[in-house]
Amino acid sequence: MRRKREEERDNHDRWMISYSDFITLLFAFFVVMYATSSVNEGKYKTFGYSLSNAFLNKPAPNPVQSAPSESKATLIKRRETMQGIAQDISTVMSPLVKVGKVKVMQSNLGVTVEINASLLFKSGQASLEPDSIKVLEAVAKVLKDDSHAIKVMGYTDNTPINTPSYPSNWELSSARASSVVRLFAENGIDPQRMVVIGYAENNPVDSNDTAEGRARNRRVTVMILASAPEHVTDIPVQKK
Repeated sequence: MRRKREEERDNHDRWMISYSDFITLLFAFFVVMYATSSVNEGKYKTFGYSLSNAFLNKPAPNPVQSAPSESKATLIKRRETMQGIAQDISTVMSPLVKVGKVKVMQSNLGVTVEINASLLFKSGQASLEPDSIKVLEAVAKVLKDDSHAIKVMGYTDNTPINTPSYPSNWELSSARASSVVRLFAENGIDPQRMVVIGYAENNPVDSNDTAEGRARNRRVTVMILASAPEHVTDIPVQKK
């Protein structure tokens, strides 16, 4: 009889073990939540939203969906501004657009101006040709009073180069983009708005198997970004 009562008491005490495990897991959960919140508040809120759905079966307001978004009027104004920039560049480069040396395109990212390298440089060189300088000065005049960020990207074909000045297509593509940026800066565009990127033979727009394709791939692309650059902040290192 005594043994049976001890077994019954042991069975009654089993809930304390489960409860203790639950409290331990709950404590660990809140420790993780606190650590996560100090790193990325946005992800913490999203994580909390998901937990609300899972455990309470009652959706809480989604912090991502509730965040204020740009108004329709702002988006329309931005689109109209970029359309105006695209139109002005197309006008000053109209003769070159007509003969296929320049392409002006617009997307949600901004305005892209693709310039064939044969218009700007001699083969294997990165110094701007005199005739191309006047064209780029006209583009600079359109952009100098604007505030949008500008990316200037240089591209080559897949023909290798190995000279003292340009050991590879990386150096050549970067130098060509730099020449365009330097001219823009000399003509009033704020240097802080601009960035140079050299892609070498990567990201071709045509096949490198033909002379026509390689000529198309040798290009400099000027991209005027639709949105302002994001503000960058340092993330503090958590002390242990």
